[in-house]
Amino acid sequence: MTASDTPATGPLAGLRVVELGQLLAGPFCGQMLGDLGADVVKIEDPATGDPLRQWGRQLPQGQSLWWSVVGRNKRSVTLNLRDPECQELARTLIAGADIVIENFRPGTMERWGLGYPALAELNPGLIMVRVSGFGQDGPYSQRAGYGAIGEAMGGLRYVVGDPSTPPSRVGISIGDTLAALFATIGALAAVREREVSGRGQMVDSAIYEAVLGVMESLVPEWQVSGYQRERTGAILPNVAPSNVYPTADGTWMLIAANQDTVFARLATAIGRPELATDPRYATHGARGERQAELDALIGEYTSTQGAEVLEATLGEHGVPAGKIFRPEDMLTDPQYLARESITEVDHPILGPVAQQNVFPKLSRTTGSIRWPGPALGEHTQAVLAEIGVDDARLASLRERKLA
Repeated sequence: MTASDTPATGPLAGLRVVELGQLLAGPFCGQMLGDLGADVVKIEDPATGDPLRQWGRQLPQGQSLWWSVVGRNKRSVTLNLRDPECQELARTLIAGADIVIENFRPGTMERWGLGYPALAELNPGLIMVRVSGFGQDGPYSQRAGYGAIGEAMGGLRYVVGDPSTPPSRVGISIGDTLAALFATIGALAAVREREVSGRGQMVDSAIYEAVLGVMESLVPEWQVSGYQRERTGAILPNVAPSNVYPTADGTWMLIAANQDTVFARLATAIGRPELATDPRYATHGARGERQAELDALIGEYTSTQGAEVLEATLGEHGVPAGKIFRPEDMLTDPQYLARESITEVDHPILGPVAQQNVFPKLSRTTGSIRWPGPALGEHTQAVLAEIGVDDARLASLRERKLA
């Protein structure tokens, strides 16, 4: 039995998904659905495949470790969707699907004869998930919409970084990821509604709106009171102490002790119990006014302590604290190990590859990683055979470089 024959587990087992997207926003939605048990058939261009196959800072033996994560649990089928015959094959695949995912520029699917009205005629229960920079309508819909632009337009970039520097970025593709999360929520909501109505619908997830959706009270703070949030580095203004602090061995420790009772415990932990009743620090407001002064005071203590000792001391006093983790910390941390937050997946070329597990965990029908990102076109023959394409026709498609 090959890896792709491994039976699916998880609450979405039995659900068929056809993924037409590339890079991250659409494929991450497909990854999450596949992690939870859906059968995800990914259609890729036969010439190049998903560009993510070549992405990542490290490509051991030419293999993208990023692709091993985002492509996991998917079956790869190669079809040139610019060709009418391949478009017809895609329609046949989608006619038997529950969900189709795409993240091309709006209008692309329509040009290929794969717009939602045409597909819904074949499959009235189909749920079409469309992820794009600016959504399917509006004056910006036809613009190229990368995740970074959505992060800027959604308000995130302006508030990330140190106030002394230009706006920064989060160190991951957070705009694409957020759009994929909202797309997944929308897909599952549409699946639930279909149980009532029997009808599918379109899920329209725009990157800038996904970013906007997590921006807390940013908009009403400006609209009601004229308050503009600014970049504040590692702190929230007037919330103290809550910052990263140095340790004697060069590790950064995050301490969050801004609540009055917790601050009192922190004061005791660092050998300064009198700070809890000192009028300069006794209340939330007072600590906020002297935030930099208080952070310097705490940093003087933490810089004399090794990270392990400091974390243990703070834990004994009930002070929320934790090291700033890097991958080497994650691979040995007892909490990670106990919950199997990181697992090893057998890669056919690289051997065991550590990667994040399936989240969230369900108590009865948890998902699983059945195989890493597959080779380009690895499942073309098997999947097309399921819709009646024989070996002779497949050979013809391949000869014409269409599959």
